[in-house]
Amino acid sequence: MSQTLRSAAAYVLPPALALIAAFAFWEFWVQWRDIAIIVVPPPSAVWERFVEDPEFFWREGGWTLYEATLGLLMGSAFAIALAVVMAHSRLAERALFPLAIVIKVTPIVAVAPVLVILFGFGTTPKIVVAALLSFFPMLVNAMTGFRDVNPGALEFMRSLRASPWQLFWKLRAPSALPYLFAALKVTYPLALIGAVVAEWFTGDRGLGLVIFVANSNLDTPTLFAAIGVLALTGVSLNVILSLAERRILFWHQTTRTVQ
Repeated sequence: MSQTLRSAAAYVLPPALALIAAFAFWEFWVQWRDIAIIVVPPPSAVWERFVEDPEFFWREGGWTLYEATLGLLMGSAFAIALAVVMAHSRLAERALFPLAIVIKVTPIVAVAPVLVILFGFGTTPKIVVAALLSFFPMLVNAMTGFRDVNPGALEFMRSLRASPWQLFWKLRAPSALPYLFAALKVTYPLALIGAVVAEWFTGDRGLGLVIFVANSNLDTPTLFAAIGVLALTGVSLNVILSLAERRILFWHQTTRTVQ
């Protein structure tokens, strides 16, 4: 038990102390420079606004997380399916990868209003935007992971006349898992950003709407409180994914070196 506590403290204390120091400097700097609250609010004002109605921020944050999660699942499903095809066929890669790059470089801010026109002001355009942002990083990592197999193990399984299906599930899929977890750590925050950007155009609900309205009203404590909830959500997701990665990939060298 003491070893578990020491291990948890080793992970929690450094970032906690860094955050405390950053917030203390922020508070001191705002007070010392006498900066107006509509420009940069002190952390104390942001905290006071949050504790006034924490249910409001967590409810709106829950909607954003819900939309981002559905978008991540949809974008990842398409990306992994496409990566399987591209990993087995160079012709498919040459034909389809440029289209994936087009999706990657298309500005989401320009696409979001079009998606709202197509799908309405509900949840669908937010999910699609989150999926678009999640698609490319997951595609590249999945395709690399499916191809990064041990040549000796591949030849051994082929010598046993393993079917393509067996090669995929017994060799390629396990080899891709570290890459998929790495992609998730990138794509989940991107999905959150995509959901927030889409919420700017829907006028429905979510942290994006809270940030947009607070910015329009020069309500910086509410604005920063919403950003804080969004940041805390992103950090929590990263911690959960890291713990899941260490539990599932206990056999992989990356998790062994971390331990």
